[in-house]
Amino acid sequence: MQKEQDYPIGKPGIKWGPEEIAQWHEKQVVKRSYQQEVVSKVNTLTDHFTIKQYGALSYDEQAYPLLALVSHTFNANKPTVLVTGGVHGYETSGVHGALLFAEKYADNFHEQVNFIIIPCVSPWGYETINRWNPLAIDPNRSFYPQSPAQESAKLMAFIEEMGVELLAHFDLHETTDTDNSEFRPALAARDATVHDNWNIPDGFYLVANTAKPQTAFQKAIIDAVAKITHIAPADDENRLIGETIEQFGVINYDARPLGLCMGFSDAKFVTTTEVYPDSPKVDTDNCNLAQATVINAGLAYILANNSHND
Repeated sequence: MQKEQDYPIGKPGIKWGPEEIAQWHEKQVVKRSYQQEVVSKVNTLTDHFTIKQYGALSYDEQAYPLLALVSHTFNANKPTVLVTGGVHGYETSGVHGALLFAEKYADNFHEQVNFIIIPCVSPWGYETINRWNPLAIDPNRSFYPQSPAQESAKLMAFIEEMGVELLAHFDLHETTDTDNSEFRPALAARDATVHDNWNIPDGFYLVANTAKPQTAFQKAIIDAVAKITHIAPADDENRLIGETIEQFGVINYDARPLGLCMGFSDAKFVTTTEVYPDSPKVDTDNCNLAQATVINAGLAYILANNSHND
């Protein structure tokens, strides 16, 4: 169903300029603390990880350091796994699922792989519960050279500086009711477009990369997560968020042309998670555990099915 623009900023049919972006930014308020909820947790995880700061957001460099957890036992002979959370800062379980994995489960894999875990790519978005950054730019559409989003640019630069070849990348996200009530209407207003209002899926699903879908890898993750939380059923048109189902609980996006985080590297195994935190069937702990389970199951599959010669 198409919806006409109904958003309090801008005029229908006219793209936002600096004035509208400033109006939007002025409306944003801090609703939770990145320092208290994320940085403090990162600082407790030093038993098996080195904390590396790969920059800070210029909006407030003291408030928004960019932090990575890197394996103490980093070894060039082992494959490297990237975990990213909070590319969209409002997607809470992505952040805390990454932290949960680092705290409770990463120990099971330290001997086999190196980890680079970025719990919160977009700290300002986390604090203000936003999809965009302060310039009304979506970091998860900005993973390309000369990126306009510093959240994306600094992460890509950090991975390049690490000089490692990634075997796998788990990008942890959510689909929420506010996608239709706030973020998609804001996008339509910003870009002077009409948006198709799709139903928010009730349940967990994955987004694979069209260029390398790794269907068995995705299925192994879905099978494991189904033991933790419910998987989103397809809608009447056999779609999720407007995209055709590739297999139960999985859709594909052409990641690199879209500037998605999961598409910026050449990792062989990539997936983007989508947790639905607004479901009456789940709670905070369940959502965080579903995210951590994705990494556990994905790594178990990779270690059982991938060789260094592949």
